[in-house]
Amino acid sequence: MSTAPRPAPRPAPGPVPPPSAEVTTRARERLAGLATPPGALGRLGELGAWLAGAQGVVPPRPLDDVRLVVFAGDHGVAQHGVSAYPPAVTEAMVRTVVAGRAGVSALAAASGVAVRVLDIGVHADLRDLPPEVTARKVRRSSGALHLTDALAPDEALRSLQVGADVAAEEIAAGAQLLLSGDLGIGNTTPAAALVAAALGLAAEEVVGRGTGIDDAAWTRKCEVVAQGLVRAGDRVEDPVETLVALGSADLAATTGFMVAAARAGVPVLLDGLMSVACALTAERLAPGCRAWFVAGHRSTEPAQAHALKALGLEPLLDLGMRLGEGSGAVAAVPLLRSGVALLRDVALLSDVLDA
Repeated sequence: MSTAPRPAPRPAPGPVPPPSAEVTTRARERLAGLATPPGALGRLGELGAWLAGAQGVVPPRPLDDVRLVVFAGDHGVAQHGVSAYPPAVTEAMVRTVVAGRAGVSALAAASGVAVRVLDIGVHADLRDLPPEVTARKVRRSSGALHLTDALAPDEALRSLQVGADVAAEEIAAGAQLLLSGDLGIGNTTPAAALVAAALGLAAEEVVGRGTGIDDAAWTRKCEVVAQGLVRAGDRVEDPVETLVALGSADLAATTGFMVAAARAGVPVLLDGLMSVACALTAERLAPGCRAWFVAGHRSTEPAQAHALKALGLEPLLDLGMRLGEGSGAVAAVPLLRSGVALLRDVALLSDVLDA
């Protein structure tokens, strides 16, 4: 009798119900009744109303438990001239996040955000790190997407399930808001390819400068993405097959994380290109997910702008950030907390007039 593990199933089909329209309407009515001029709170007020709809209560509860999961992985394309940094930097940065010394670590500490980093597809052997970092590893690196599939089909499904399982764990532990972060040299290349595949765009329309590449490397990066799209062919019509052909284990896990959060009714604050590319893929897998997402910041990558437009999302911040790690999303957390505070703590105009 075989003891081989059963293959992971495809994500459950079917649309994702949106946040409560009835509660959102009541939240907007409360917003309109606050002792402030109409529209004076701008997007902060709308954020509060959106969170009320997501939580199903007016006013919304304070965001006391906010959690960031950084999905780390290496990418075969990093060996082909598309990045300004060598792949070894991925391992070093995972260790830096674990030590609490990364850029996102400082931002998270300042904003009261819990950080968890997971080795999903790092090329290095990180077994000397705590087991909770390495226990979810799917494979070492991904295939170079212009030459071969990034993942085997079972690896893509396993990665999606890993992300879903992690989201379920964080929600069970009390997460009220989830953030996704990325960590991996070369990851803007597969992320751009995912956006191009989803939206039918040419490589030149989605490829950016990533970690700060020069013109020659940008041209090479365009060539890699274009070759990958041709090689994938009509498989890009299917979101799982797109992840197999052009994605990576860490990006697939991030996608599964977002789908599971949306299905569980927990809002997700998106980061930069990788996060938004996965959000777009999540929407393809489970239509309606987008209603549970809010964009934290605008990155410098053109693919992110295309994906945000397709998702109908407008970033909260535009600070020229391109660090990754979930840093832009973490920087936006205080804005969501402010939106909640406004709906909770500002007096109603009717109460002021009656006083």
